[in-house]
Amino acid sequence: MSEDKSRPPQDRPWESGWAPDTTRAPGTRRLWLAGTLALATITACVTAIAVMDSESNEPESRAAVPTTLSSSAPGGLISFATPSKDGTEKPGADRAEPSPTPSTSASSASASPKPGEKAPKPPKTSPPPSKQPKPPSTHGISIRAVNFPDRYWRVRDGYVRLDQIGSGSEQREDATFRRVAGLADSSCYSFTTADGRYLRHRSFVLVANTNDGSSLFREDATFCPRYWFASGTLSLESVNYPGRFLRHRNFQLRLDPYENSQQYRSDSSFQMVAGLD
Repeated sequence: MSEDKSRPPQDRPWESGWAPDTTRAPGTRRLWLAGTLALATITACVTAIAVMDSESNEPESRAAVPTTLSSSAPGGLISFATPSKDGTEKPGADRAEPSPTPSTSASSASASPKPGEKAPKPPKTSPPPSKQPKPPSTHGISIRAVNFPDRYWRVRDGYVRLDQIGSGSEQREDATFRRVAGLADSSCYSFTTADGRYLRHRSFVLVANTNDGSSLFREDATFCPRYWFASGTLSLESVNYPGRFLRHRNFQLRLDPYENSQQYRSDSSFQMVAGLD
């Protein structure tokens, strides 16, 4: 059988009833799809370029761009930084700027008076502190008992007694002392004799001894005045035995504890007068 007889005629359908479409060339549908996709792609590119050109010509008014989480933001909130003029964010822009410190030149300029006005007076300075109390007088003094006004302190045989002083120069010299700043406390008193010895308490009895330079001697020879303003007299309190005052008992000067009695107050009250020598 020849090949022409095995093929069905082209103008008749096959046994299944389907006949090929001979009105168009093969692959036309694919060409239409590819062309449509190419046109869509070109349109999208042209639109994007036009949008970008229009945005480049408009003024920059972009919103703040969220930065990374700041450790100082409370509760993990996102902090927003304001973009700089050149579009780059400056480091530390998310932090609050400190308030400006007023300069001295600005304050001085505001305080300067206007022309024709009187200059303000400078503020008054604080008053100077009160002067320190003057040191005790170093002139010769004598110490007289209040309840025995004819008796004075006098050094006799190394002890200080309350004696009546005659007209002899030796007695008057023994009853005259120099009052100096306290050896242990400069606000208190120490007393020296004409030959340079100091009056000190030893075994609570007032004696005249040479200064040995010890701290015990300085304390024993220092007495703080306690004035009785009503009478103008004073009592002398020991600096190392507070509460003990010099008093005379049997006309002997001693260091006894304070007693709330009229007798004690009388025996421990003295007056400092000009030196008898």
